[in-house]
Amino acid sequence: MSSCKIDHPLEDVKNKLTSQKEFLPTDLHMRSEKFLETTRTQLELNELFHLLKKYDLATSEEQEKRNQQLNKLLG
Repeated sequence: MSSCKIDHPLEDVKNKLTSQKEFLPTDLHMRSEKFLETTRTQLELNELFHLLKKYDLATSEEQEKRNQQLNKLLG
């Protein structure tokens, strides 16, 4: 994803996840919620935020790329 100089707080990442819930595959949404239940670095929060940002507007090809990156991030 593109690098961003803004640090996204946990609450913003949770809000972004909620806003994209209906567009994400169910397993990725649930795993993302679990991921955020434990302490995360700012880098991880920023990466998750940017993978979720405008997910609903992305092409199916772009969504698949993001899904792969999400899987990698979520472990």
